[in-house]
Amino acid sequence: MFKKYLKFNLLFALIFVFQLFAEVQQNTLFRQIVKPCIILSLLMLLVSATGLKGRFHKRVFAGLIFGLAGDVFLLFASESESWFMLGLLAFLVAHICYISAFYLDFKSAPELDKSGARIAIGTCAVLVIGFYSYLRPHLGHMKLPVMIYMLVISMMVMMACFRNLRVNKLSFNLILTGAILFAISDSMLAYHKFVEEFGFSQALIMASYMAAQYLIVLGASERKLLN
Repeated sequence: MFKKYLKFNLLFALIFVFQLFAEVQQNTLFRQIVKPCIILSLLMLLVSATGLKGRFHKRVFAGLIFGLAGDVFLLFASESESWFMLGLLAFLVAHICYISAFYLDFKSAPELDKSGARIAIGTCAVLVIGFYSYLRPHLGHMKLPVMIYMLVISMMVMMACFRNLRVNKLSFNLILTGAILFAISDSMLAYHKFVEEFGFSQALIMASYMAAQYLIVLGASERKLLN
């Protein structure tokens, strides 16, 4: 699979390294140049690999567009909280687009992997309630927006789990791993913003975010529905 996307993988690896360099060096100008390239490159891959022929790929494409908007808004989050709120809203819509795409696979077959579904729901519920309870004293007026965002991203992860037995294993594993990494990245971002900064926080947040979007797009590109 990686040979199939060799040229893109090399390009994305270059963007990945440049973005991490910008974060470690705290180079604002370089960050503003490189960060939009993350999603732009993934949009090109998705279009070239799938032609956006079906509703699934079009919805993932829409999610990436809102992700691009969120990336741009968050570049200016340090200047005003309004930019952070716009970024939060953009990524909220991006997650809803991903949920709607994954739902198409979920409803493609009548049988649900009930054991996997119970594990997904239980794990997400425990983690979301626990993490939100920890964050809540630090959130101030952001309690409701953060709660809504956490519920939506947990639904995105659960819907990625619900694709099991409906699509080929490769696509399922790639997208589920990407969804989990997305949740981890957002959790680190929330801790960094509302609780305290930690060593190499921006680099870790961006590394997990880039990997998440990359895996979701690869999973979408390799998607095959099971009969």
